[in-house]
Amino acid sequence: MKKVLVLGVASVQLDAILELKKMGYETYACAMAKDGPGADAADHFDEINILDKPAIIQHIKNNNISLVYSVGSDLAMPVASFISEELSMPHFVSEETARICNNKDLMRKTLGNDFTGNVKFQVIEDENQEVKLNFPFILKPADSQGQRGVKLVTNSNEYLENYKIAKEYSRSGLVILEQYISGPELSVNGYMVDGELKYLIASDRETWSNYTGLIHKHIVPTTNLVPKMTEVLQGIIESACEKLNIVNGPVYAQIKLEEEMPYIIEITPRLDGCHMWNLLQYYTGVNLLKLTFEHLLNNDISELENHYSEYKNGYVLEFICQEPNTLADYTSHAKEIDESLESFNYYKPGDRIRPVNGKFDKIGYFIYQT
Repeated sequence: MKKVLVLGVASVQLDAILELKKMGYETYACAMAKDGPGADAADHFDEINILDKPAIIQHIKNNNISLVYSVGSDLAMPVASFISEELSMPHFVSEETARICNNKDLMRKTLGNDFTGNVKFQVIEDENQEVKLNFPFILKPADSQGQRGVKLVTNSNEYLENYKIAKEYSRSGLVILEQYISGPELSVNGYMVDGELKYLIASDRETWSNYTGLIHKHIVPTTNLVPKMTEVLQGIIESACEKLNIVNGPVYAQIKLEEEMPYIIEITPRLDGCHMWNLLQYYTGVNLLKLTFEHLLNNDISELENHYSEYKNGYVLEFICQEPNTLADYTSHAKEIDESLESFNYYKPGDRIRPVNGKFDKIGYFIYQT
């Protein structure tokens, strides 16, 4: 039996662990602390910092592990790719590609200012540096995830106030300013096979009005992307994958539209961190999570054959969110959860919610048909 190590134990890694067990693999998981549902679900859990490459390499050798991977984590992907290259284990992208996609300024520079779908940007090293972008713009850490430190800035006072916050979340100490795109948001899930985009689904990304960029709902089919722009979006994703050297495996992009034109907010060679594989299996028939592991472990892409020839129904994945350091309470969503196709709670009722984005954190989700 092949053994798979999953880096991290959050709810999205739990998805991977459960799918791998269903597929018949022995599962290992590691994290700095036993503080996520994946720790108890895995066959084996060890307290190892997922950034500690030597310790993870030794753990892999000690346990004869066949694959190291992660889901929904830009932080983990460069580590998984580096180790896989080092030990000649299966992997989709190089450590360099994973690192570029994990660093917003490197991603923007790699795509280039003349790339269709890129936005104007500026990397800031200290608060005294001249700001060259016009207000409003989006301020964010250059290398964090989960919408930490992201802020829409409309004037100089807001910039100075929020620059320090964003810098605290940046591991490199760099902050990036990006042209503000005023239109609706999309989440785009794709899958590459030998340099060809074999699967591409855009979903409407509805955010909380009081919290810039924080996700509330994913909705399929998209109504924000007009049919005539579908090929434009596909061309942008294909060109970005070519620039970034994403040849095989999943690709996730967050897109914003302005006057119907798609612009890349982020793009990364991994499955998303919002359980979209679950929503999209209802909608398209393809289980992206299963496809990813079958492709990695067995070079098997037959899951793509389950793709429906047409999409008959619409579906919504809706998140339940609460302020951090409060006690988890699901009572206001009890009816929706009960009537949903599927649901999952990240916490037990009454558990204290750990700060993740520090503003309005996910505590669960449910999927329903529209």
